[in-house]
Amino acid sequence: MSHVVKLENFNKKMQSKLQTRVLHIWNTAGVGSIIAKWMDKLYGTSSRVIMRKQFDKFGFTIVGEAWSCNSKVFTIKASWISRKFDIIHVHAFDKIIPILKMMNPKKPVVLHYHGADIRNRWREREKYWSKADVVLVSTPDLLEGSMTNVVYIPNPVDTDLFYPRYCFTPNTAFHISYFSDDLAIKYAEKYGLKLTIHDREKAPIPYTQLPRILSKYEYYIDVKRDREGRLLRALSKTGLEALACMRKVIKWDGNILEGLPPEHKPENVVSKIWEIYRRLIDR
Repeated sequence: MSHVVKLENFNKKMQSKLQTRVLHIWNTAGVGSIIAKWMDKLYGTSSRVIMRKQFDKFGFTIVGEAWSCNSKVFTIKASWISRKFDIIHVHAFDKIIPILKMMNPKKPVVLHYHGADIRNRWREREKYWSKADVVLVSTPDLLEGSMTNVVYIPNPVDTDLFYPRYCFTPNTAFHISYFSDDLAIKYAEKYGLKLTIHDREKAPIPYTQLPRILSKYEYYIDVKRDREGRLLRALSKTGLEALACMRKVIKWDGNILEGLPPEHKPENVVSKIWEIYRRLIDR
């Protein structure tokens, strides 16, 4: 083997050692996959995403692994492999935090909440989130009632997947049912739109097919209520994805938005998260 080849191999090994290794545990709405993909692309990290297949019926884990195992086995395996990573980024699965910190007290753990996993549950979940080094939330409304210095990180949209395409049918609207069909019907009537309501639970839409479906309509009606009937006053991830497809989005208050806000572009989201990672590693 030549000296040049040996030097190249040595440089590759050194580069691998210098990479920040990030483990994403769980993958709520595919956010872990998006962060991992764009973080590796823009900052040279080495990320791994793990999820339970049973809870990924929409196929969100397009980057990462969906394991076929029960909760106990998943927790044991995830905790064990976490030893090899520099940063552990947990999405929603906060019960694993005390275990991770017991095994690796000095290992930085980021906990990321995305919606019903923490909405109106801050006191209830305190024994878990209080063990994390940093707590993030995906929508501003989740800051309400928070009991610590929680950081709002906008939901990222994978613009490699969601972008303007196909011809839409004018004066049509699409709505994914989430305890708010009556409000969607009201807004469709207000704007004179032919409405299609889709029950995603009964007929799951594979994640990679969602851009094509959203692009068939001129509007996406982004209204949701929680199980207690409270209107959610935040753009959903699907609403943001519709904006990235250059579709008009009618939000909870009946107002219309156009164009994906820059804060939700993946490069801007991972930039904020990268700063958090670096602070945790350098402390």
